[in-house]
Amino acid sequence: MAQFQFVMRSGPTPGVTFPLEGDQLIIGRDSSNSVAINDAEISRKHSRLSFQGGKYVLEDLGSTNGTFVNGQRLAGPVVLKPGDVVSLGEQIVLMYDAINMDPGATIASARHAPRVTPPPIQQAAPIHSATPVYPSAPAPVKKTNMVPIFIGVAILLFLCLCGSFFWWVDATYRWCTFFPFISGC
Repeated sequence: MAQFQFVMRSGPTPGVTFPLEGDQLIIGRDSSNSVAINDAEISRKHSRLSFQGGKYVLEDLGSTNGTFVNGQRLAGPVVLKPGDVVSLGEQIVLMYDAINMDPGATIASARHAPRVTPPPIQQAAPIHSATPVYPSAPAPVKKTNMVPIFIGVAILLFLCLCGSFFWWVDATYRWCTFFPFISGC
């Protein structure tokens, strides 16, 4: 009997429940998958669930539109927790949930523990771009390029040295010594 399930929040069949049973489950568009979702945004073999240590681990299988957990695109395997929101591409949203197992009960029921319900998914206008849109990450710290500063300081130092030299030449009456081609020398 399944201990965990996906409930489709948005996609082709909202409200449909996918009981998760087995050690290796493939999520994708192909009808032979454990969790088959017939939608053009989903790759044939989109993601894999592996049951490890009593928990499911989700990983993307190189899908075109990506796999997200709570809005973060997967870069590697992630352990799922009840209440996690799994998105496949931009339109398919699944809620990961645990099912309480009562040994004396004849029917397994969804857990009724209080939990925070995520806000409803708003349908965004279609994006007409070949560039995929990813959740924003914190801006990297910008490093200052010091080369222009060093060049500016070097030029200023050179001008000060030239000015000092000409002042010394003028103050010591050595124009004719350093510049004999000047008329009047």
